[in-house]
Amino acid sequence: MAITPQRDDDMVGTAGRRRVAYVLPVYNEEAGIAAFHAALVEATDTRPDLDLEFVYVDDGSRDDSLAHLLKLRGDDDRVTVLSFSRNFGHQFAVTAGLDACADADAVIVMDTDLQDPPHVSLEMIEMWEGGVDVVFAQRRSRRDSRFKRATAFGFYWLLDRMADTEIPRNVGDFRLIDRKVVAEVSRYREADRFLRGIVAHVGFRQEALLFDRDERYAGETGYPLRKMIRFATSGIVGFSTAPLRWISRLGFAISAFSVLLALYVLGVRLLRPEESVPGWAFLGVGMFLLSGLQLIMMGVIGTYLGRVYVEAQDRPLYSLALTARGRRDGAR
Repeated sequence: MAITPQRDDDMVGTAGRRRVAYVLPVYNEEAGIAAFHAALVEATDTRPDLDLEFVYVDDGSRDDSLAHLLKLRGDDDRVTVLSFSRNFGHQFAVTAGLDACADADAVIVMDTDLQDPPHVSLEMIEMWEGGVDVVFAQRRSRRDSRFKRATAFGFYWLLDRMADTEIPRNVGDFRLIDRKVVAEVSRYREADRFLRGIVAHVGFRQEALLFDRDERYAGETGYPLRKMIRFATSGIVGFSTAPLRWISRLGFAISAFSVLLALYVLGVRLLRPEESVPGWAFLGVGMFLLSGLQLIMMGVIGTYLGRVYVEAQDRPLYSLALTARGRRDGAR
């Protein structure tokens, strides 16, 4: 769905007030939703000059998250609740929120587990008011397990060396996006989504805001190892063709090694036939090695072809089962 960028003189809210929308994806967060919303309201109450909207997107939660969200909407008419018909994934929840907030002057994306401190979003707003189009929160420190930190470091290290688009390291989806940037991002409708890469790809003026990431307030992470690997693959494959180039280079390297090995065997046969020893073990290892490399190559090529197949289907990115839109004039 393409959204036409608005003119600069149309980018203010009611009576000259700017409107800022928070996009808040939720998945099985019933234990922490109330605490998060209270912290968010406490932080944003310091900016009464802004019209605010809190857009919670329930990503097919299996607990009572949706009931808690609807209660929040009953208590605060700035709250909007979108609910998916099933679990589509975090990136699609953010996409649905961006689609719903296309007319806001700025959109802030953040998770609801309180690892992204709400008060940091106010610093983002100040930078945006100073002329920055995208303010992305860059983690100065993080209170995660060693395994989580190690895998995150490895992912960003690999992505930094492979991606054709420069994507900042130690950056999640916690960011502020100006209205015109939201309009551009909404034009990207690929099914295998990596939003931090998409936002980096559209350009505009983007600056980092360093912050210290807190511990998760309650519940369990929505990104176990399996989802982390799949997400990392989406980022690498979606913004780099390096794996395909590496296949060709590996093929040339193996071919060159094979030629050298053939020359060596021929030389031994002709010059020192008494030293010639049948190399059945070597041949067996080599056969299995080459077979494994071929399967890996086919898997890499298949990954890219699979993405083409999914995009050719052109299916909707998500399906909404419920939309509960609150008032949008900033009143409580």
